[in-house]
Amino acid sequence: MQPAASGSAARKPDPSFDNESIQKPHKPKQKIPSSYSKTQLIGLIMGPILFLFISMFVSPQGMTQEAATVLALVAWVASWWVTEAIPIPLTSLLPLALFPLLGIMETGEVSASYGDPLIFLFVGSFMIALSMEKWNLHRRIALGIIAFIGTNPSMIILGFMTATGFLSMWISNTATTMMMVPMAIAVTKHVADSLNRNGTSVDTTPGNFPFGTALMLGTAYAATIGGFGTLIGAPANTILAATVSKLYDVQISFAQWMLFGVPLVVILLPLVWLYLVKVAYPMKAKNIPGGRAIIKQEQQELGRMSFEEKVVLSVFLFIALSWTTRSFLLEKLIPGIDDTTIALLGAFLLFIIPAKNKEGNILGWDTVQKLPWGILWLFGGGLAVAAGISSSGLDHWIGGQLVNFTDVPLWVTIALIVGVITMLTEFTSNTATATMVYPIVAAGATALGLDPIILMVAACMGATFAFMFPVAAPPNAIVFASGYIKMASMARTGVWLNLGGVIFSIIIVYLFVPVIFGGLM
Repeated sequence: MQPAASGSAARKPDPSFDNESIQKPHKPKQKIPSSYSKTQLIGLIMGPILFLFISMFVSPQGMTQEAATVLALVAWVASWWVTEAIPIPLTSLLPLALFPLLGIMETGEVSASYGDPLIFLFVGSFMIALSMEKWNLHRRIALGIIAFIGTNPSMIILGFMTATGFLSMWISNTATTMMMVPMAIAVTKHVADSLNRNGTSVDTTPGNFPFGTALMLGTAYAATIGGFGTLIGAPANTILAATVSKLYDVQISFAQWMLFGVPLVVILLPLVWLYLVKVAYPMKAKNIPGGRAIIKQEQQELGRMSFEEKVVLSVFLFIALSWTTRSFLLEKLIPGIDDTTIALLGAFLLFIIPAKNKEGNILGWDTVQKLPWGILWLFGGGLAVAAGISSSGLDHWIGGQLVNFTDVPLWVTIALIVGVITMLTEFTSNTATATMVYPIVAAGATALGLDPIILMVAACMGATFAFMFPVAAPPNAIVFASGYIKMASMARTGVWLNLGGVIFSIIIVYLFVPVIFGGLM
């Protein structure tokens, strides 16, 4: 017989009492953060809902069911592009997945859009750009331009803008901005230190230093403007040429676009520079002691031009010369050659030529893996949407709704297109915006009896010249992310550039675009 338990030991354990709670403090359940932002979640749900609603309930007079289905899918794609509910490149594959299932186009027809020749033009040009970055040729070019300008603060900004604008014509304006921003930050700090050493009392903190703000904004704006100069400088240009080719079987050559784009770059860069240094952020100091020091130091660190740099520069100049002379010289000597062929041949050369200072060739596959494949998918998605709009007859229906505007003056039509697209671009990716609106603008132009290419170029300018917010263009976003620009500064500076860009675009599209592109259709 066991002795009876006494006291608390004799009590039966309380089932509501958890002994582990004494040993381990109670931790409140942590809310697992959602992988979607509020905007993304709204877009994720809204896309399929719009698709179902339009497919089932939208049937205007004259619109076929097939056209309504394409319209529904365009709404789905657009909502996901705008809100970035899923990555934009993946959204761009929706037409490839859904067009065949919905009976719009067969898989082979849709997939052809993702292998358009102009996409491979971009592939070739990106390979050349990556080889320039690999061997630091892009830095040597930029530093050479900046060093040539001088030590005046205003001229330093002009030097940065000139270098950025030139490089953006040949390299992605996003990559150019990423390369130039660290140098711009270094120069800003150097100028601030020089002013402080000379007893000048200025607030040199990020966002409050006029020189630094103007330099950073000037770099972003120059990248956007410079990218407009060539077909490969900005995605919106390439998508425009590809859409024109897809819809009308009309080719916009590299040289033809340069004939249009380069003069605009030459005009706009100095105008934006003057606005920044004379109106928005006037430069009080006329000279910065040692202003060239950091640039010279960078040049000294680069040393003499290497064999690899000389090879890349030679191939780059060969390709640029071939692009500009193809339409009136090379085609007569080599029938069948085009801009895509030239770009790929240049890339092949870089793959073949061995390097001297490092193991391997000038360009290797490890470098090519850095290609922005997502942008290429976006191109293909835009072309697939354009093909679906055309094959379903949706373009004819849209055009038919615009016949009531035939009496509106052309400049008013241009102003509406540029103004609306510019404002839309401020809140969405300019590449996605351009991809969405080109087929719609083309359909409207046909209904109004206007040359579609002219209004599509207007749309391209509206999607390009958006300067107010970071989301409007990658160069804006990169500069804003540096921490040296306040949102209010970018918006306040950019709103006047937007207005000026709209006015400038109206004049150019009305007077100059017909001269360059008027004979294509």
